[in-house]
Amino acid sequence: MADTYHTSADSDLISEEELFFDDRAFDGFARAEVSMVLTNPHLEDNPIVYVNQAFTRTTGYPRSAIIGRNCRFLQGESTEKASVDALRKHIEADETVAVDILNYRSNGEPFMNRLVVSPIMDAKGRVQYFMGIQKVLNKGERAPGADKVNEQLMEVQNRVHTDLSMIISMIRQQSSATSVPDDFAALSRRIETLQLLYEEMKLSDDQSNRGTIPMGSFMSRLACAICHIEGRSGVRMSIQIEPAEVPIEVATRVGLVASELLTNAFQHAFDRLDNGLVEFRMSQLSAGGLRLIVSDDGTGIPRDMQWPSDKTVGGRIINGLIEGLEGTLQLGRGAAGSFITIDVPAGASLSG
Repeated sequence: MADTYHTSADSDLISEEELFFDDRAFDGFARAEVSMVLTNPHLEDNPIVYVNQAFTRTTGYPRSAIIGRNCRFLQGESTEKASVDALRKHIEADETVAVDILNYRSNGEPFMNRLVVSPIMDAKGRVQYFMGIQKVLNKGERAPGADKVNEQLMEVQNRVHTDLSMIISMIRQQSSATSVPDDFAALSRRIETLQLLYEEMKLSDDQSNRGTIPMGSFMSRLACAICHIEGRSGVRMSIQIEPAEVPIEVATRVGLVASELLTNAFQHAFDRLDNGLVEFRMSQLSAGGLRLIVSDDGTGIPRDMQWPSDKTVGGRIINGLIEGLEGTLQLGRGAAGSFITIDVPAGASLSG
């Protein structure tokens, strides 16, 4: 949940009930063909805490039948013990492992699955989750020399692993080492933002634009998705976005920043107001780089509030992303509402 308009700091302690993602609102948000699952080794039996739509389509199980269970429920009578033992051995050692394993869909149909499981760690090297990326193997893809499947799967795994590690480190920054690992509700929405990016990556690959993202398309879809989910009657949205081709690493961070700002505007800018306007603009700077502007005509950020604050999850993420982009943030307060300007320079080194 976005939090940067709140005056109180986030608590790092959350109840066990809150450890499970509730991302049903994003059912139309994560359409990317990246089958992904996250498990939490800090809960008994390392249960699944997140799956995307591609995973539910592959297995046939709804999220309600998956969340809270160990991944072994997909195994059956013909699943090879050697594959299961390899998974268990590497997971217990906090190591990445790739196996071909026979799983079963909800209707009992078997399917061969190439699975890559890797630990997701925070900045201090502590395992927070295990991430599984999978691909159903078609006829011929198990043959020796079928390296294309491995290359594609490892490329996806590396991308997702990098992105999730970055977000988790920002969420856990300055948090107590004894606290519950991660605010799951906060992480869920950020994962869904990345899902839209991965879908654009797939479209870019199909159009032979590998290495860059059509930022106008990505940001337009992101803004519309957030407006659809977070919007309410009486609150309008205006979008003005210029087309731009942006490196994937820059697109990742800029997309996450936009998601933070827009979600905060919808959730917190119109308390006790019946009507309002959120404006979102993205343009290219004359010297290169990007400028984002998110404004509202609501209640505004209080003048005595430090924003964004490192005491909140959202604040830590915004500050970390902008620092990594070598960008700048300017907060302005109008007669009504607030406006936030983010400048990302050309050739950002993506430090941090």
